Parts: sequence; C-alpha cells; structure tokens
Amino acid sequence: MNIALIGYGKMGKAIEQIAIEKGHTISLKIDIDNAADLNPENIKDIDVAIEFTGPHSAVDNLFTCFELGIPVVCGSTGWLASWDAVKIKCEEKNGTLVYASNYSIGVNLFFEINKQLAKLMNNYPDYDVSMKEIHHTAKKDAPSGTAITLAEQVIDSLDRKIGWELGSQETAANKIAITAERIDPAPGTHHVLYHSLVDDIEIIHTAHNRTGFAGGAVKAAAFAVGKKGIFSMKEVLGF
Repeated sequence: MNIALIGYGKMGKAIEQIAIEKGHTISLKIDIDNAADLNPENIKDIDVAIEFTGPHSAVDNLFTCFELGIPVVCGSTGWLASWDAVKIKCEEKNGTLVYASNYSIGVNLFFEINKQLAKLMNNYPDYDVSMKEIHHTAKKDAPSGTAITLAEQVIDSLDRKIGWELGSQETAANKIAITAERIDPAPGTHHVLYHSLVDDIEIIHTAHNRTGFAGGAVKAAAFAVGKKGIFSMKEVLGF
C-alpha cells in the first residue's frame, strides 16, 4: 500500500515504522506545518490515509479525505459530537471510513470481554461498576475514547446504568463513575471494576507501548482499500 499519514506525532511515527516493516510505503506525511499538501496532486498514488491528529482537526481532515476520494482510517478521539455530520459526508461522497477509539487488537478483544461481562452482571444488582483510565500527560481528551467506548458498552447491557460521569465524587447511582489520570509515560491502561460488599471483579487492559495501536491501524488500512462505507475494528478483525 501507498499510505498517507495525517498526523506525524508519536503515533504517526509508530505507524510509519510498522507499515514499513510490513512492506508498505509512506508516500505522504501531513502535519500541522504542511496541511495544504493534502491535495489532489499529492494523493494521486495514495491507496489509503491514516489519520491520527486530535479533536481540533480530525473532522476537517476526514472531510478532505472524502472530497479527495481516499479511504481513511481515523484514530483521533474527542470529536464524536460531529459523528452525524461525518457519516452524512462519507455517504454523500461514497467514501470509506474505518473508525475506532482504539486500534489495538488486544483492546478490541478487551471490548468483547467487557460486553460479555456486562451482560452477565445485569442480573446481579449488588455489584456497582466504575472505570479508571490512565494515559500520558500529552493526551488531550478525558476520559479517553476507549473508556467512553467501554462505558457505552456497559450501559447497553446493564439496565441499572443510563450514562457516565467523569471525576465526580458523588456519581449518581444510575451513572458510571470514570476516573481519568494523566501520568507519564503511560501509553494507556483501562480498568473496569464491579464492586460489591462481598468481593470485586475487575478486568484490566494495559498497553506497554504504541506498537499494538500502530499495528492495528495498519491492519485497518489494508482492510479499507477497495471498500466503501463506514466500518469499525469489529469488521476489520472479523468479530
């Protein structure tokens, strides 16, 4: 594949390393200083774009990819208030989008475990559920997109929960309390805890580095080539 990287920070560099190791080519690198280079002339030979920037620029980058006809894999979080607009634009332009709050294969397995556990716990109201996520200090959004995905999965299955709250000391009984900590150099740890007076049940995913995220993003890029529509890692991994 010929790949365009949109966002060339730590994550972009990790993706570049993995992509090259797998025999792909990074033909275009877009960062804050050369955003105008994402144009028709420069994308003629591009097969797919991988977008890892931030909530301030992700939506504009996705719209540009749709306009240019490039399949795009997006790993930016914090922009989902604009999801409906992105979905409409993708459909209007017959575009291709793979979006996930986390591209790590391990995290996506963790998502499936989280959903199954929540279904089991729905019948046991003595257990209350809370979450904690830990990331590096450069992470701009809180809670993480991964934590929000975990919370939404639990809310879908746990009748006694209708939403989540960040960092509240007195979270309502029908909300999930999420604690977000920023500690260097943590690439990402997520806890889902079910607590009762008798015992605790906890599942944890801890990322040791960015390699898992980068490898999943490259896998998603290979999946996106030649397809039309909106996809998630569930489709990429065949769950």
